[in-house]
Amino acid sequence: MTGDAASTTGGGRRATRLRRRWDREAADYDRLFTRIEGRMFPDLRRRLCGLARGETLDVAAGTGLNLPHYPRSVTAGHLTAVEWSPGMLDVARRRADALGLDVDLRVGDAQRLDLPDRSFDTVVCTFSLCAVADHETALAEMVRVLRPGGRLLLADHVASTVWPLRALQAAADLVSVPWAGEHFGRRPMRWVAAGDLVVEHHERTRAGVIEWVAARVPAAAG
Repeated sequence: MTGDAASTTGGGRRATRLRRRWDREAADYDRLFTRIEGRMFPDLRRRLCGLARGETLDVAAGTGLNLPHYPRSVTAGHLTAVEWSPGMLDVARRRADALGLDVDLRVGDAQRLDLPDRSFDTVVCTFSLCAVADHETALAEMVRVLRPGGRLLLADHVASTVWPLRALQAAADLVSVPWAGEHFGRRPMRWVAAGDLVVEHHERTRAGVIEWVAARVPAAAG
């Protein structure tokens, strides 16, 4: 959910400004983003969220666009969703109620999860790391709360494999990062590949701009 992740740990003027911005945009977010999603990655959420098993955490859950795509075994009391923007979370709550889902929805910072170590079997983060100030800290937090053998599921828009498009993304960052805290040139997969996670599936589409990965914490971790 592009742009609705925690943008700055610890508050401050910039964090307050960005949070208010996402609160204001919460009501119209779905209409804009689902239009983009329909063109760029229409089936990705279903495929990714369908892999979730056991106690599941959705980080930077935004307006809850992932909620309809989780297995019923997960949404029947085994799903926790954390979102930084109260406005976004209000929309997610209404969606969960409309779908009749038993979900623990709470305000929280992706960079500092108020959750115990090794407490989840699956952690999901979709189209949100692009807007987290320190996405590597957020990724480390996701791994921290995963149990040994647990699965990390990520999807985002990333730096393209086509250099002219990468150049445009770099130019966009000059405006989007200070204005909205959103990055177009990141690749969370680099962090995953450099760590101890076991990559089970990795896919890039749309000139490499859309990327998703499923990776596991080694069973003997920690």
